[in-house]
Amino acid sequence: MGRLQLDPFLNELTSMFERNTEQGSVWVTLKRSSDKSKAQLNKLASKGEAIEYKCLVRASDGKKNISTLVGAKDHQRFQASYATILKARMTALKKRERKDKRKSTEVDKKQGGVSKKSNAKKA
Repeated sequence: MGRLQLDPFLNELTSMFERNTEQGSVWVTLKRSSDKSKAQLNKLASKGEAIEYKCLVRASDGKKNISTLVGAKDHQRFQASYATILKARMTALKKRERKDKRKSTEVDKKQGGVSKKSNAKKA
């Protein structure tokens, strides 16, 4: 599929997340791109002209691929919209179980302050 403008890309990304809420994944990649061929880049570099880089954003769910180019002017607006979409659609993620640091230090104190590494060296 060809490159989309920013708003259609965000709409399609939202629908891609909706299709894959129950099962499936959506991969989003961001990459710096000049959107010019190497020959054109070499000509610009030899002339001393500045090369304008854009951000190439690609999204895929395994069946459908979409992409867009984000310029420096539209970057703030795109980033805010993209963050809103991600926050709204990441509800299926599981919370990570974290060990409490206080519990682990209390266990070490009860063992006499001897760490597991020193016990392993003695054995």
